[in-house]
Amino acid sequence: MKTFLTLGLLLLSVTVQSKVFQRCELARTLKSHGMDGYEGVSLANWMCLAKWESSYNTKATNYNPGSQSTDYGIFQINSRYWCNDGKTPGAVNACGISCSALLQDDISQAITCAKRVVRDPQGIRAWVAWKNRCQNQDLSQYVQGCGV
Repeated sequence: MKTFLTLGLLLLSVTVQSKVFQRCELARTLKSHGMDGYEGVSLANWMCLAKWESSYNTKATNYNPGSQSTDYGIFQINSRYWCNDGKTPGAVNACGISCSALLQDDISQAITCAKRVVRDPQGIRAWVAWKNRCQNQDLSQYVQGCGV
């Protein structure tokens, strides 16, 4: 019984762990996926956005009671417009993906969806954290020393 309980706790701890990127690791990953300059958005802007939305955490979620929606993943992409979580009333799913795909350690699908979001008329202004923390700021610190 003790072994079964220990195994159960071990499995539980594995399922809730997440990848939290190091700053330069994320900068290199985003650059390799064509984010630097995508739709006119610099790599430093993407890095600032990810820092303030999720602290570079792939498993970050945030429930928004007012809209009954949830933000998912490293870019905190919202279930009302961009992904399907099966519980957000009136969801649009413009990225055509499950919200759980935005929580994977491989952030390829999150990047693809973020690119879709930034092509929307609001562009990067769709993210509140970017407007509050990154807009009109010196963002060089987010990529400094990363060789990107």
